[in-house]
Amino acid sequence: MRLSLQGDQKISIFQITAVFSMLFALVGFSYNVWRMEISEYNSNMRSASFELLLQLSELEGIVYAAHYDKDPVAGNPRRGWIKVNLIADLGMITEAKVEESAEQLKLAWQSNWQSMPDSESSAVAVVDAIDDTREEVRHLLSKLD
Repeated sequence: MRLSLQGDQKISIFQITAVFSMLFALVGFSYNVWRMEISEYNSNMRSASFELLLQLSELEGIVYAAHYDKDPVAGNPRRGWIKVNLIADLGMITEAKVEESAEQLKLAWQSNWQSMPDSESSAVAVVDAIDDTREEVRHLLSKLD
């Protein structure tokens, strides 16, 4: 069976089928690649977000131990610096708002770590920055597919 397009030009059903099959395969392959990239992105964001939430909780524990318990071991500021820097590093591999919030947390820690054991306002400033970062991480997680 043959279709006539313009005068002498003829295309067989098989040629049309082959062209549509190639187009369908190309569209299907393109969608599959796009979906895999999105899935990988979501997986990376979830992993980083869960680790961020864990580190934020541990930093909050350090703040509470330093200020409320006056425990120099559990509230050791060197452990706090390690957590703050790790949070900032993990923030870099997430979205811009989380990264910015993690940097604000680092600045809050930098400004308050020395006075935190004795100053309620310093401890509250750091905990507020932790809460802000935690909220940004939760927002990121809620946006993922």
